[in-house]
Amino acid sequence: MELTLEHPYNAGIDHVINHFFSEHHILKKNEKLGARNVNIAEIHKDDTAGKLVVEREMMASADVPGMLASFHREWNQIRQEEHWFRKDDGEWHCEFRVKIEGVPAKIKGNMRLQGNGDRCINYVNLLVLCDVPFLGKKIARFLVEDSRTKIDQEHNAITSLL
Repeated sequence: MELTLEHPYNAGIDHVINHFFSEHHILKKNEKLGARNVNIAEIHKDDTAGKLVVEREMMASADVPGMLASFHREWNQIRQEEHWFRKDDGEWHCEFRVKIEGVPAKIKGNMRLQGNGDRCINYVNLLVLCDVPFLGKKIARFLVEDSRTKIDQEHNAITSLL
C-alpha cells in the first residue's frame, strides 16, 4: 500500500534541511510527538549528502485492531534510516526505511524537498509491504493510516520549531 503526502514549510530549503539534521530539533520534535527513549544513532551532513538514523519508542496513533494486536505492542521500538542527497540548489532527495520491531512489514519510501530561500515543500512517498497470509493487507492498511497520522504530526511539530 502506498501513501503520498505534501508538506509545505514557510522557510527556505537550506533552513529546513539543516533543521532536519539538528540534534536539538530532532530531540524537541520527538518530545512533541510523545516518543520515548530517543537515540540518534547516526547523524552527518555536508553540502551534498547526509545520513540520519533515529531509534525511538512510539505508541500507535489509533487503537490496534484485535486481529493485529499480536504484531503491535503499546510501545513499539522504531528505527528510521534516511539517506539524503542534494540534487541542486533547490532540491534534496531522500530514500528512507522504517523498521518496527516485531512487525512483519517493510516500510520504505522517498522524500523530495524542493524550494527556494523563502519556502519549500517536502513531497513524501511511503510504501508498506506485508506478506503475512490473510492479514497482510490489513496490517499494511493499518500501518499506512498510522504512518499518515504520525507524518502529519511530525510536520506540525517541525513547523512549530522552525
